[in-house]
Amino acid sequence: MLKFWLPFWAISTLFALVSAAQHQDLREKPAIWNTGEPKPTDSTSLLSAFKSGKVSGHFRYFYSSTANQGSLTDYYAHALGGGLRFESGNFHGFSGAISGFYIFNLGSSDLQARDTETGALNRYEAGLFDITDPGQTREINRLEEFFIRYKKEGLKLTFGRQLMNTPFINLQDGRMRPTAAQGLVVDYSFAKNQQLMLSWIYGMAPRGTGRWYSLEESIGIYPVGVNRNGNKSEYAGNTSSQGALLANYKNTSGAGLSIDIWNMWLENVMNTALIQIDGERKSGIFKIQYGVQGSWQIKSGNGGNPLPQMSFYDNTKPVYTAGFKVGMKTQKYTVTLNGNRISSGGRFLMPREWGRDFFYTFMPRERNEGFGDVWAVVFKTSAELSRSTEIRLDAGNFWLPDVRGYALNKYGMPSYFQLNADLRHKFTGFFQGMEAQLLWVYKWNTGDIYNDKKYLINKADMWLINVVVNYRF
Repeated sequence: MLKFWLPFWAISTLFALVSAAQHQDLREKPAIWNTGEPKPTDSTSLLSAFKSGKVSGHFRYFYSSTANQGSLTDYYAHALGGGLRFESGNFHGFSGAISGFYIFNLGSSDLQARDTETGALNRYEAGLFDITDPGQTREINRLEEFFIRYKKEGLKLTFGRQLMNTPFINLQDGRMRPTAAQGLVVDYSFAKNQQLMLSWIYGMAPRGTGRWYSLEESIGIYPVGVNRNGNKSEYAGNTSSQGALLANYKNTSGAGLSIDIWNMWLENVMNTALIQIDGERKSGIFKIQYGVQGSWQIKSGNGGNPLPQMSFYDNTKPVYTAGFKVGMKTQKYTVTLNGNRISSGGRFLMPREWGRDFFYTFMPRERNEGFGDVWAVVFKTSAELSRSTEIRLDAGNFWLPDVRGYALNKYGMPSYFQLNADLRHKFTGFFQGMEAQLLWVYKWNTGDIYNDKKYLINKADMWLINVVVNYRF
């Protein structure tokens, strides 16, 4: 255990136990790079457009350690990486951008070794590098963005490889690099505070991977769990889909009220719709926050493959989710109570390679994708300790179906209680541009595991520590 604590204390002392990392709300625009607003210059000279462009840089260090119960295998890893991004100025409304990133393994436990008791592989640390080749310890690099964009008045068209933040395809959190998507995205702002988005996505570079995949190839890169009969799912490499069509209408014209309507049609696999309403009202020295969301999901085509054992989406009935958020906010403090329910008609499914859950009850380092008949309640708090330091404390209980109820439990995850402590800091002065994060996660098992530790390792009765440092310029 000493090998886990020494790096942790050394790093946390060096950076004064302060932090700020990659996690973003799904309603925010991607902000991985310190890009700012593009320069408004629109010259008749192509050379001028390139010379008025902006270069951004990003260095990132990530330490992760997982401690499992008793004799189950523990893990640790140090990752360091950096990258550059260039975005041109405008040329008759057109601009373009390109970015790339490299990652080095500075030292880790054996991320290929299976646990001797359960046969399980590492879950968290391998994702800092390339999960398709956990033994790769040399330089890992990836062309991340490569797009052309056209902007005129309220219209914006972006074609190519780009970063997205939507309920279904998003940056995700907790690894060295975010998920990126390839396709055409059309944004249109009209009237007052109303927006439309339409996109066709046909390629993906999931977080924790070193290359780009077609959309159908990307489904199944992460662990696939089991099918409804309890056998290992076989949809990896066997899913057929031409791409995903996303549509969004957003209205923020109401006083303190926003309405977000989403739909994603994954050709030949499934269709998922989501509506979310969020509001905020001032009451004395407080602001009352509230929100509701509901989604429904149905099969499209044959679910990805005509053979049930190779089908990604094998639900025979629609699946519904419903969630709520209520809380209050002051200048320095925010407190919310969040709840979510997934119906018992089938599993809520979404390719994990594409992003994290959109539920109000989402807590970093765990998900509820792949489960049905779920109840979740999460209490979230945040406090601004200073103008540059924030602490977040979240606690949640998740009632999941029985680990052997395969039709509703894809990953053999028991019910659990999770506690997160997240400290973040933005440096000023000489270290301006540097951000750091310390995240501690503990998960208690609250379900029946039938005396089989494969349902515990990397899932419950475990803790996880992340120390993340970013420097952007």
